[in-house]
Amino acid sequence: MSTIWDILFKDVITDILRMKDKYGSSQSGTGKKALVEHTSINPNASPHVGRARNALIGDTIVRLLRFEGYSVDVHYFVNDIGKQIAMLLLGAKDKSNVTFHDLLQIYIDINNKVSENPELEKEVFDLLYKLENGDENIRSMFRKLVNICIEGQTSILAELDIKYDTFDYESDYIYSNTTGKLLEEFKKTGKLEEDEEGRLVLNQAEYNLPMKAPYLVLTRKDKTSLYPLRDIAYTIDKVKADADVNIIVLGEDQKLYFKQIASALDLLGYKSPTPVHYSFVLLAEGKMATRKGNVVLLEDFMKEAIAKASEEIEKRHGDADINTAKAIGYGAVKYAILRVSNDRNVIFDWESALSFEGDSGPYLQYSLARINSIFRNYGKELPEDIDFSVLQDNHEIDLILELASFPATVKTALKELSPHVIANYAYGLTKKFSVFYRYNSVLNAGNENLKVARLALIAAVRQVILNCFELLGIQPVEEM
Repeated sequence: MSTIWDILFKDVITDILRMKDKYGSSQSGTGKKALVEHTSINPNASPHVGRARNALIGDTIVRLLRFEGYSVDVHYFVNDIGKQIAMLLLGAKDKSNVTFHDLLQIYIDINNKVSENPELEKEVFDLLYKLENGDENIRSMFRKLVNICIEGQTSILAELDIKYDTFDYESDYIYSNTTGKLLEEFKKTGKLEEDEEGRLVLNQAEYNLPMKAPYLVLTRKDKTSLYPLRDIAYTIDKVKADADVNIIVLGEDQKLYFKQIASALDLLGYKSPTPVHYSFVLLAEGKMATRKGNVVLLEDFMKEAIAKASEEIEKRHGDADINTAKAIGYGAVKYAILRVSNDRNVIFDWESALSFEGDSGPYLQYSLARINSIFRNYGKELPEDIDFSVLQDNHEIDLILELASFPATVKTALKELSPHVIANYAYGLTKKFSVFYRYNSVLNAGNENLKVARLALIAAVRQVILNCFELLGIQPVEEM
């Protein structure tokens, strides 16, 4: 007579092995559209490690949505027109053949020059004025420099398997006079005012925002637009795309700013996107910034990850394959960042991130490699008819309950837009597999029925770990 445990083992394992990479998905997004904007780094230099958290959280949310069946359009807002870009252009104007890797030093140098010679700011604002008033030569120079940076930034992120569908240029909202038309819309609300400096500002007093002066500044005194005006215009476009889900990933330092933008949208009758705010990535040096050059560049960080992963592999195997080193190094970085809830700072250190034991990416990859090794030693396909009633050990029960909870975990992660839910689940599953394997032999299980039942159980564990890796953007490693 079957027990509830027999039925649970059979149903869950059969479902996992049948559904494979679809197990865990309720397909709640079938026939629906999602729009996700993430990363959107200022195109003025190579990104630092802190910016990677935006991209990694955004990418995991995209993967969750696609796993659930949504058609997802991933947007990158190219901030190609602000003061920072004008400063970069000023710094690069006498240089030829500027490359992506030149930009950070150019940016640092021009910041220092402007600090020492404040009169240079006039040249910066002259460039912006010409840009906004139709100077085609200046527009071409801006776009060329910005595209060098965007291509460099996105190639670094593509190395981490993070990709984008749509690039939206901030400057297009000026060239099309969308910003001018938007100002007219705000005038009709009676909330657009000119302050004592001659700037156009939006009075947001009715929204009770936590700020001393309840004004959102939309233009400079010469009436050239500021970023918030262009951002509102862009966000309205995203809202008009009529996606079922509309998400933006922003640092926690942008919380007040986002409330201001959401209030401005509400004034015009638009619903704002759903924000996902995240805290910072901290190293021993503390918070990272670009302006003064005291940064850890993501590109250098990735190289360090490969080098350190190679060292660990060489300790174990004598030599290191570059693709394996990349998989382990990048996986370690991704997991170390994604396992922390969005609202907490990530305190990153290499020793724990690259550990093959404990709560780390390599530990998860090693668990998967161990299961792969068991199946290589088994050397054949599992039989179709398996007696699951022989699975009665408490460690086996712990594993099946964990596997059965994966669909609910996915649902929670998507509802909360929290990648750490998946990361923590993956760690919990691999821990339970490790305990099971310590106390229960698989290939030497004592009898054939128990052996194949346990093989089916760990095949299901392998598949769910793979599904977690796909959601987190971590590459599996066949052998470690």
